[in-house]
Amino acid sequence: MSHRWPGGKLSSTYTSPTAAVAVGIWSTNTHAQSKLGGIWPGSPTPTVDYLVVAGGGGGGCNHAGGGGGGGMRTATSFSVSSGVSITVTVGAGGAGTGSKANQGTRGANSVFSSITANGGGGGGNRHDGAHSGKQNGVAGGTGGGGGGEDGTAGTGGAGNTPSTSPSQGGAGGAGCVGGVLAAGGGGGGGGSSGTAGGAANGGTGAGGSGGNGSTSDYADGATSVTYGGGGGGGTYLGRTVGAGGAGGGGAGAVDVTPAPGSGTNGLGGGGGGGGANAGTGGNGGDGVVIIRYPDSFPTAASTTGSPTATTTGGYRIYKWTSSGSITF
Repeated sequence: MSHRWPGGKLSSTYTSPTAAVAVGIWSTNTHAQSKLGGIWPGSPTPTVDYLVVAGGGGGGCNHAGGGGGGGMRTATSFSVSSGVSITVTVGAGGAGTGSKANQGTRGANSVFSSITANGGGGGGNRHDGAHSGKQNGVAGGTGGGGGGEDGTAGTGGAGNTPSTSPSQGGAGGAGCVGGVLAAGGGGGGGGSSGTAGGAANGGTGAGGSGGNGSTSDYADGATSVTYGGGGGGGTYLGRTVGAGGAGGGGAGAVDVTPAPGSGTNGLGGGGGGGGANAGTGGNGGDGVVIIRYPDSFPTAASTTGSPTATTTGGYRIYKWTSSGSITF
């Protein structure tokens, strides 16, 4: 079907030039056809603000360290191009381990375009099942806490690994040496500019607290939300477990029951470390990707992954809790 306008007839099969070739002076017909098709190659695209939070790490299972919160990257004025599909990947939280031979699983990375936030490191255990030594926390966007031991305690995993600037997150806390029954695990590190995981207390056997994560108001333009809290360290009956860090970190445990807390999905929290009789460490929470740009620009041409789209506070905001894409 063709369309008529006062100066002539527009073909239904006419193809408007793309932004890459739309140079020089347009004919009135080309101009009108492009408007009709919703194509305007000369229109500017916005720059976007982004928040990318990876999945939190899983906790260890025996006098164990908490998992690190998901690595967190955020910045303003990121350039995007019209007509180009941008990949959005939301990292899943790492699984807490139920085996003394294995540390908690590292969280999965989250991605927006060229920006990658690295998953939080898993927490270490008191020993490897053969009583042959402690386990260290796993490095990641944030580090997992080290396992406690009655010989040499595990160290916390390094944060901001691989390195980015600004930092993605802090290191995990060290486990403590406190005798067989008083060896607490360290807390997982917090995301972005958040705090490092707390070390376990060698005097009391208390597990280390998870590091607090960092805040952002990108979700609605007004409310500050904390993301990437580290999981607390586990310990033994009668001792104090490590609290989860602000930003969805799960608390540690003292035994099989009650179980350690899992990290909060959508915040990238780290899982809590397990107690003395193994059990299973808390799972890390899934991450999130949020972008925003001024509402003077139009809505995105297309999205996948069913992001939540809102317009508030002068911004268009897209929030993904599962992987997808966006095209402007």
